[in-house]
Amino acid sequence: MSQMFAPTVGVASTHPKDMPAAHAEIPVWNAENWFYEDFAAGHKIRSLRRTISEGESHLFNTLVLDIHPYVQDQHFAATEGVFGKRLVAGAFVFSAGLGLVATNCINAFSYGYDRLRFIRPVFIGDTIYTIRENLEKRPKYKDMGLIRASYSVFKDEGDIVLYCEHIQTVKYRDPAAWAGQTEQA
Repeated sequence: MSQMFAPTVGVASTHPKDMPAAHAEIPVWNAENWFYEDFAAGHKIRSLRRTISEGESHLFNTLVLDIHPYVQDQHFAATEGVFGKRLVAGAFVFSAGLGLVATNCINAFSYGYDRLRFIRPVFIGDTIYTIRENLEKRPKYKDMGLIRASYSVFKDEGDIVLYCEHIQTVKYRDPAAWAGQTEQA
């Protein structure tokens, strides 16, 4: 069993001044307010499962103009394709897989992704889920450090289909505590 960590979702709220105070005090669903200091290597979360439908796969392809025959042409995929059926676009698997464990941390900003790999194909009708694991952190800037988390997307009974690492800049709770330890002022 993995190490136990404090809950992170909805534990605090932003306090908008343009809504009733009683509403502003209610924790925001799917939001975090952790800071760099709160990040704990080894912390894991797992998403709910999600079945990818033909409609949403097609809609994604339409939005991003991905008309590759492997994702849009059933006849091609069945008669000439390597897999015998249409794929879900890798970009959609990436987006949906990360979205399954995405939270809205008000102190974190995406810095980029490393090690993105599409390991196995995902097909229309497959069910996916994601495990996110906090890997490491390091002080970087005067006001923010970098954290790295892995995202492993699985389908069916635990077959890994995608892996990547997300790097985020995260605000320090106490920037003065990191003075002299950062890579850049």
